[in-house]
Amino acid sequence: MPTVPVVDHEESRHGEGTLMLVEVEVEDRVATVTLNRPEARNAISAELHQLLDDAITGLDGREDVGCMVLTGADPAFCAGMDLKSLSTELRSVQQERQREPARRIGMMPPHATPVIGAINGPTVTGGLELALCCDFLIASDRARFADTHARVGVMPGGGMTIRLPQLIGIDRARRMSFTGDYIDAGVARDWGLVVEVVPHESLLARARELASTIASLSPDVVRELRRGYEEIGALTGETAFAAETEWSRQWMAERFDQSRLSAERESIVARGREQSTGLGGPPA
Repeated sequence: MPTVPVVDHEESRHGEGTLMLVEVEVEDRVATVTLNRPEARNAISAELHQLLDDAITGLDGREDVGCMVLTGADPAFCAGMDLKSLSTELRSVQQERQREPARRIGMMPPHATPVIGAINGPTVTGGLELALCCDFLIASDRARFADTHARVGVMPGGGMTIRLPQLIGIDRARRMSFTGDYIDAGVARDWGLVVEVVPHESLLARARELASTIASLSPDVVRELRRGYEEIGALTGETAFAAETEWSRQWMAERFDQSRLSAERESIVARGREQSTGLGGPPA
């Protein structure tokens, strides 16, 4: 598999040296992005976060990438922000950083290409916020989830109070944030935080399978559909229905590719029949 590494060339304060803190592999229009600080459970240092930003932004601009998969080097997905740095950094430096304009939407830079989170292990606080920035999550049976902002005295700033209630409901979100308790992969699936749980050794294969399906579709259609979910999904009631109707009518009038549908109609129908009979669907 060809590898396009993103390398941290600066000597690390945490002993990684020139270890690749974020690794990127691209194959068949699917990019796999791996957080690679396993000895620190992939905790988010300033260096790692910047490299992740660079990786996502760079991949988002590539014509040969139709979907991304974000995962962590075992044994964890991401333990959150680097607490050592947070607890020892000069307070004046922290305060000055908070005055700078925000460069991210949640924990990721703006992007149009879908990102699937392949959650391979513990996913905590800032790591959970990073996962919530993905379009949807596939979890290993080793995955665990927790929000410990209250335990460390930090207010969420990466989308926790927005995305977590959307997925699992406000009361469950409050329970997670107020207690800091962990939930396992099965509970996360039952609550709607993740869409599938698979055996650990099958995680990346399953995530890449879904990513390949997405990447096989028209990039313009997928990106526009993703934009619709983001923008219209933020609305409610009649306003939402009116916005979706207008958006759909404009697409059909100006951008619908009738010739492409005509050429692919038979393959679309065949795939629908296969899926409806249980062949090629998600694992039970």
